[in-house]
Amino acid sequence: MSSFTHFNEQGRAKMVDISEKKETVRTAIAKTSIILCENIHKKILEGSIGKGDVLGVAQVAGVMAAKRTADWIPMCHPLALSGVDITFDWSIKDDQYILNIFVEVKTKGSTGVEMEALTAASAVALTVYDMCKAIDKGMVIGQTYLLEKTGGKSGDFKRELIE
Repeated sequence: MSSFTHFNEQGRAKMVDISEKKETVRTAIAKTSIILCENIHKKILEGSIGKGDVLGVAQVAGVMAAKRTADWIPMCHPLALSGVDITFDWSIKDDQYILNIFVEVKTKGSTGVEMEALTAASAVALTVYDMCKAIDKGMVIGQTYLLEKTGGKSGDFKRELIE
């Protein structure tokens, strides 16, 4: 028998039984980024990308991805999310235009929402890429990571922002 919770007695993957876990308020904040050329940066700010409002569409994609994480990640539990908030900020470093993407996901439940936040952040960045690739396919999606989480048996987690 394995001591890992995601394996059954035969050593095969299983979804962990969370029926006995305490329900608590849980939050997770994930961050990712996408490096774009100056032209895309300008067009996003002007709202002149041919496919539409890039950040608006990306936000919707992120919310949809958070809600459907269990369809993407095999061992994730389907969760009733209380909220998903996606924010953006721009930075310019060494002549690179960087769109920073932050996703906060909340629920009250028996398991955390880290995977929902990370999945949503990835979907947001991929949507930006998709909507802007006709201008420049050289965009780079940056590091995607958990910035913070609260609630649950393992307690709170917070890391410094990676620049």
